[in-house]
Amino acid sequence: MNDKFGIGQPVPRFEDPRLLRGEGRFIHDIVVEGMAHIAYVRSPHARARIQGVDAREALDAPGVLGVYTIEDLERDGIGTTAPALKRSRPDGTPGFWRPFPGLAKEIARHVGDPVAIVAAETLAQAKDAAELVAVDYEALPVSEPVWEECPDNVSNLFEVGNRTAADAAFAKAAKIVKRSYTVSRVHAQFMEPRGGLGEWHAAENRFTLHCDVQYPHRVREVLAGVLKVPENRIRVVSNDVGGAFGAKGWAHHEHRHLLWLAKKLRRPVKWTCDRSEAILGDDHGRDMRGEIELAFDAGHRILGLRARNVSALGAYVSTDRNLLPTFANLGSLAGMYDIPAAHVHVTSVFSHTHPLAPYRGNGRPEAIFMLERLLDDAARDLGVDRVELRRRNFIKDFPYKTAITFTYDCGDFEKGLDKALQLSGWNDFENRKQKSKENGKLRGIGLANAIERAAAPSMEYAEIRFDSSGCATLAVGTKSQGQGHETMYRQIAAQQLGLAQEDLRFIEGDTDSVAWGAGTGGSRSAAIGGTALWLAADKVIAKGKRIAAHLLEAADADIAFARGRFSIAGTDRGLSMKEVARAAFAFGNLPKGLEAGLFEHATFTPAQETFPNGTHVCEVEIDPHTGAIELVKYTVVDDVGTEINPLTLEGQVVGGIVQGLGQILMEQIVYDREGQLLTGSFMDYAMPRAGDMCNFEVGHNAVPTKLNPLGAKGAGEAGTVGALAAAMNAIVDAIGTENIEMPTTPERVWRAIRGRAQ
Repeated sequence: MNDKFGIGQPVPRFEDPRLLRGEGRFIHDIVVEGMAHIAYVRSPHARARIQGVDAREALDAPGVLGVYTIEDLERDGIGTTAPALKRSRPDGTPGFWRPFPGLAKEIARHVGDPVAIVAAETLAQAKDAAELVAVDYEALPVSEPVWEECPDNVSNLFEVGNRTAADAAFAKAAKIVKRSYTVSRVHAQFMEPRGGLGEWHAAENRFTLHCDVQYPHRVREVLAGVLKVPENRIRVVSNDVGGAFGAKGWAHHEHRHLLWLAKKLRRPVKWTCDRSEAILGDDHGRDMRGEIELAFDAGHRILGLRARNVSALGAYVSTDRNLLPTFANLGSLAGMYDIPAAHVHVTSVFSHTHPLAPYRGNGRPEAIFMLERLLDDAARDLGVDRVELRRRNFIKDFPYKTAITFTYDCGDFEKGLDKALQLSGWNDFENRKQKSKENGKLRGIGLANAIERAAAPSMEYAEIRFDSSGCATLAVGTKSQGQGHETMYRQIAAQQLGLAQEDLRFIEGDTDSVAWGAGTGGSRSAAIGGTALWLAADKVIAKGKRIAAHLLEAADADIAFARGRFSIAGTDRGLSMKEVARAAFAFGNLPKGLEAGLFEHATFTPAQETFPNGTHVCEVEIDPHTGAIELVKYTVVDDVGTEINPLTLEGQVVGGIVQGLGQILMEQIVYDREGQLLTGSFMDYAMPRAGDMCNFEVGHNAVPTKLNPLGAKGAGEAGTVGALAAAMNAIVDAIGTENIEMPTTPERVWRAIRGRAQ
């Protein structure tokens, strides 16, 4: 085995050469002969009654194949989806929800709500014809409830923790610190906007959907229910995905439209989302306001925590996916701290906006933002050092059951903090601050300790299929969106089986090629998918030992396997993995009763989630005359357990940090009082560029978990989870006032500085 290729080695990604050569296969690259195109007619109103749809002029336009509304969907029996999570309203009645019906029915409930579909020979013809569809809208006030049956707009209330214990802790507190914070609404902004291509194969009575999703098998499951066909009648293929971050995680309504129309029109049908359509048509992320308080004793130890959050769901609740962001953050509110009592509740409300869905971190960045901002504010109120306040309240003994649902299995929080402080030059900050002051600048430094739930219990599948040449194909049920899965899984297989990288082929994202999979999200791929592959390799080795024993004329128990070689213990007699794999297909030479071939699969379901954690330190310099913020240094020390590939890990951590910094500094979806979207393009939705960033120093504090044989905890969201709080704490430290919310645009910073001076 090549020691430079196994677990723990910084292996360059196998995916990169073909992508750099322009040989990727993204949705927009897929062209099928005879395919039609669709475009959507979207509501310009945040709330409007649909009086009628006149498609006559559009139907007469060149190349138009049809115009379709909700009546067509319902006439053909196309179904909807429903959430499985049980939630209640504040009065105890069942939670209120309404699915998206496929196209707006009777009332458009947000700007961009799709009202009709136009199918045409070309995309340009479909778009042109969509402009000709005349929809008779009766504009309604956005002050009215999103749903008449739910006059208070409250969908559900979710609580966790012990209210009685928390109230008792606050009753005996020496000091209570309380604040309110807002987490803005944002958009994922992928490299490639969403799209899809649907095909109907009449001879097989079967559909194929090419799409850019994170969960191909789960998308197949949802579509089978909506289209009312068995799952084996649908093939879902997801090739290269130009970023996803949660927003591409599920079966979107466009997917059902593509398959439905492919069968209806008896030809392939494609949809490609324009960049200017994306914010109108994609699920959004974050969007909450929270009130949080901590109770301290006289020694500044935390006695209890209480929080009340309000999350805007958007106009529809179609699946659990739309509810996840509203409660996924609750457990993370305990942070890294020994908090004996806590109670948190979240009120989920409807709004005349696009529905909410998971976005990188899915609630954990929001929770850490609230907690770590409050700890800085508490340190100021208590008159104590912010590092010492955190250190005094760290969890030190594991496993540790928090007061809010989670059990942390392992960690060394103080070691990670100390390393981050050392790498960031925390103790020399005052000297740098003084130099900035001499240059007329404000300088601040911020700290955040971040912990998140990752790799939540769910099943994952992996398979190793050898061929008669002795090479192997790895098939896994996760789905990369740029994380480097092909490289990571090859490293795991090479470590276990001792094969060279050129002997391994990798496939994922095709429900016809991979038996099953739960997909990729919540930092689960390495910890769960990687373990499934590890276990499949164990089965390969076990069978290989039997074959090797037979060929070497030895007892099974005498065969050892190491570094890609089966050998008789204590001797130099042996066979390589490739030799044994080839022999597995020579069925005449196998032991009696042993099946020929070498094909093994495994599934893995962890007993509980893992908890990657880390310390982030951000340093900024601000021009008080303009409010412009310059990031001057960013340090992070992460514990993600076993690091399978430190090179790709660093890329994921830095990418996640940049997403968090983007939200703090500039990103925000904004609606006006009439529900009109004001940030519909890159002209008004700001995105971070390389020039807005600084150098990043990534340190390591690996404490492998024992919850899986790899020791991996998950890394995909780690950067984002801590970045929001660290950056905001640095900005507040620089300007000397808490009176600022995200995004911290130069104007907001300038006004906050002037507000402080008055």
